[in-house]
Amino acid sequence: MAARRRSVSPWAEAWRRFRRHKLAVASLFVLAAMVLLVVFGPSLWKVAINDIDFSARLQAPSTAHPFGTDDLGQDLFARMLYGGRISLAVGLAAMLMAIVVGVTIGAVAGISRGSVDAALMWLTDLFLSLPQLPLLLLVIYLFRDTLKGVFGPEVGVFILIVAVIGMFRWMPVARLVRAQFFSLREKEFVEAARALGASTSRQVVRHILPNALGPVIVAGTIDVAAAIIAESTLSFLGLGFPPDIPTWGRLLFDAKDHMDIAAHWALFPGAAIFLTVLAINFIGDGLRDALDPRKVM
Repeated sequence: MAARRRSVSPWAEAWRRFRRHKLAVASLFVLAAMVLLVVFGPSLWKVAINDIDFSARLQAPSTAHPFGTDDLGQDLFARMLYGGRISLAVGLAAMLMAIVVGVTIGAVAGISRGSVDAALMWLTDLFLSLPQLPLLLLVIYLFRDTLKGVFGPEVGVFILIVAVIGMFRWMPVARLVRAQFFSLREKEFVEAARALGASTSRQVVRHILPNALGPVIVAGTIDVAAAIIAESTLSFLGLGFPPDIPTWGRLLFDAKDHMDIAAHWALFPGAAIFLTVLAINFIGDGLRDALDPRKVM
C-alpha cells in the first residue's frame, strides 16, 4: 500500500522554513530573552529606579550595580529594565497602529477602482512627501501638555509617541497591501468565489487578505525596529518621555555629557537598542524567506 502523504499546514511549512534561517532563529531567542528580562527582571532585581545615592555616583559596573550608576548614583540596571518595557511597548503599539491603518487603507484601495483608489493613493503619497522629523516635533509641542493633563505624564506621552510614530509608518504597508490586492483579486480562487456570489467584503476577509498577510508580517517586524529607533531619537532629543521615566533613548540623552568619564552609561542602553533592532531585522529576514512561496528551501 502506498504511503500516505502527510498533509502539512501552511503555517507548519512556514515554521519549517523559518527554522532553517539560523540567524533568524538565534535572533528570536535573543529577542525572547530580552523581553523576558524586561518583563520579569524588575520583580527579581528590586532596586528602585529613582533611589539617589551620591556616594555611588558614576560608578563602573560591579556586583552591586551590574550596569554601573549615573550621575545621581541611580542603578542603571534597574533603569534599563524599566525603560526596556516602555521602549518595546512603544515599538509594538506603533507597529500595530501602522499595520491596522495601512492594511485598512491598502485593502480599500486595492479592492476599489477609480476615484476611491486614486484618492487613497494621493493621501498616501501626501504623507510620504511630508518631512517626518519636523512634523513629529511640531505635533509633540502642540499636544504633549494637553495629553499629559488628561492621561498623566507617562500614559499621555506614551499615547502621543505611539500616535506620531504610527502616523508616519502606515504608508509603506498601505502600498504593499494594495499591490497584493491587485495581484490576488485576479486569481482563480477569488474569481471562483466571485462567481459563487461571494460579496466583496467576504472576498476580502476570507480569500484575499489571508493570502496577503505574509508580506504584511514582514513589514510589521521592520516597523517595530523603526518605531524603537524613532522613540529613542525623540527621547535623545529630549522630546520623548519625562526625565524621570528612563527609556533607553532617554538614558542615552542623559549620558551624552559624561561620555569621557562614564562610557558605561551610554554603552548599555545603546547596546540594548542595537541588539533589539538587529534581532528584529534578522527575524524579519527569516519571515520573508519563510513566507515567500517562490523560495525553495
